[in-house]
Amino acid sequence: MDKQPHLLVVDDDREIRTLISQFLTKHGYRVSSARDGAEMMQVLETSRIDLIVLDLMMPGEDGLALCRRLRAQPGPAGAIPIIMLTAMGEETDRIVGLEMGADDYLAKPFNPRELLARAKAVLRRSTGLPVGASAEPASRGLTFEGWRLDVAKRELWSPDDVLVQLSAGEFDLLVAFAEHPQRVLNRDQLLDLARGRTAMPFDRSVDVQVSRLRRKIEPDPKEPTLIKTVRSGGYIFTPAVTKA
Repeated sequence: MDKQPHLLVVDDDREIRTLISQFLTKHGYRVSSARDGAEMMQVLETSRIDLIVLDLMMPGEDGLALCRRLRAQPGPAGAIPIIMLTAMGEETDRIVGLEMGADDYLAKPFNPRELLARAKAVLRRSTGLPVGASAEPASRGLTFEGWRLDVAKRELWSPDDVLVQLSAGEFDLLVAFAEHPQRVLNRDQLLDLARGRTAMPFDRSVDVQVSRLRRKIEPDPKEPTLIKTVRSGGYIFTPAVTKA
């Protein structure tokens, strides 16, 4: 079995698709490409994809719409990590992209090495292993308020025994909370714990991910009881957590 991560580059600009694909291939990845949403879905129907690099600004169905459509897909396809490519300085686009379920973003123009670093980080988070590692992680579980978090399988089960689909970013954030319960964590700490990098100035990605996570685990997302906001402090995960 081919253990090379398989990446899909979706961009309507042929030159950019070719540049990114050649660079990632040179660094040991299998790479497929698509110029629009229709071609993207064709690739997903025939190949197992580990990461999608998705351009925001495309004619027709843009990156935000495609990201939303992907996240609505049942099964593994709906949880494929996504790096969104956005226009330089468009903070609103980045925030909306994260709201739609993107796991990371990169502003154009960018250094291909920066994309490579982001791809490695997202793949590492989504598998729970360093890229290229073959050993299976030891089983590790965390439980809180009837919820079961299987860190090794990267699964979250509700008190009703329903599998809840999380993006890679949402899962990593929940693990960060569950491994540091009843402790105030600021945004920098959460970014470091969940994403392995420090916050950028005015980086609201944590707030966006917290909002998405609340909609999936809180009885009432408007009045959260599991993930509470601490004014001028950050967030606190209130439940007692048991390790399996």
